[in-house]
Amino acid sequence: MTELETLVHDLGQPGVPLQLAVLLGCLALAYGVCWLIGRKHANHSVWFGHHIIDGLLFPLLALGLTYSAMLVMVQRQPAPLLKVAVPVLTSLAGIRFLARVFRVVFPRSGAARYVENLFSWLAWLAAVLWILGLLPDLMDRMDDIHVAFGKTNISLLALVQGLLSSGAVLVLALWISAAVENRVLNRAVHDLSLRRVAANVLRSVLLLVGLLFALSAVGVDLTALSVLGGALGVGLGFGLQKLASNYVSGFVILFERSLRIGDMVKVDNFEGVVTDIKTRYTLIRASNGREAIVPNEKVITERVENLSLADTRVLLTTDIAVGYDSDVIQVQRILCEAATSTMRVLKDPGPIAHLNKFGADGLEFSLLFWIDDPSNGQINVRSEVNLRILEGLRGAGVDIPFPQRVVHMKAAANEAAE
Repeated sequence: MTELETLVHDLGQPGVPLQLAVLLGCLALAYGVCWLIGRKHANHSVWFGHHIIDGLLFPLLALGLTYSAMLVMVQRQPAPLLKVAVPVLTSLAGIRFLARVFRVVFPRSGAARYVENLFSWLAWLAAVLWILGLLPDLMDRMDDIHVAFGKTNISLLALVQGLLSSGAVLVLALWISAAVENRVLNRAVHDLSLRRVAANVLRSVLLLVGLLFALSAVGVDLTALSVLGGALGVGLGFGLQKLASNYVSGFVILFERSLRIGDMVKVDNFEGVVTDIKTRYTLIRASNGREAIVPNEKVITERVENLSLADTRVLLTTDIAVGYDSDVIQVQRILCEAATSTMRVLKDPGPIAHLNKFGADGLEFSLLFWIDDPSNGQINVRSEVNLRILEGLRGAGVDIPFPQRVVHMKAAANEAAE
């Protein structure tokens, strides 16, 4: 009799209702424990998820209770329903583990969602094969298939088990790094940039340690990685020089704190607020919504204006021309009053107006004034000052000339003389 036939036969026994009651009791007990523990936790927790049952703790508790009940019941009678529930809960626990960690570490990643869906299909397929009794035969066939890597032969089963163990270790490393960042770094480190570099270093170290541990568990000789490390060093020295420079520059920026998230900077005539500092590039967002991705090497090696370091005050200038018959003192007073009456213009140091030059069409003045909130925009405050200047000059009857040119018609003058 096959495993499937045995399962169908056992499901027809009179003890199935009792097993169903035991299974429902295990699920209810697991949910009650999770509800009591997790009702005060955040809804993004890996253990409890959004609705208690979509976290990791519920399937783990249900699996432990169901497996314990199965061990007790099989001593007296077959427990086919509990045997079916064990692989289902095992697959559910694996899916919840991967899904919840990816939702915390990569909340907006489409690739993470794809990996999650792929693993879910594989986990449910493994559960079905386990229930039907086909999984041991499949594992034996995979163990008979060997793959050669140079002088090393490894079975397909060992390769798959190595990939699964490596993935589990890496996901666990991501979970630990996210937990340390949320519970330790967010409280101990108040500076956002320093917290970001600490989180990146911690995640990189944990992933490296987890990868080495997973490779060692599979049976890979770690001494062979020295050759790979040498080749990687040569590649970084030649083909990946720029890429390596950007990564190193990113850590230098975060450690030196020359730029911080939220600073108002100007890089290569692009002015905006630093919204994020990655290990390879810095993201700057202008006031008009445009975003610039600046390589970190450019930020390190070239001139960068940081408007948020020591002094946030910024000097703005606007130019105006009036007629030659205008009263210079009156014009200067109107210009300064227009700037002073604007809300964002500083009173100390106050605005000042200068007669810049004698232009071809009129007297050209320059109005200089200061603001201390450049992150709120500069064009808008300059526009408001210009509107007040225009209103003041028109109210005082001051002429604002426009370009005029005199054309001499020599041929017409000669004909008139004749």
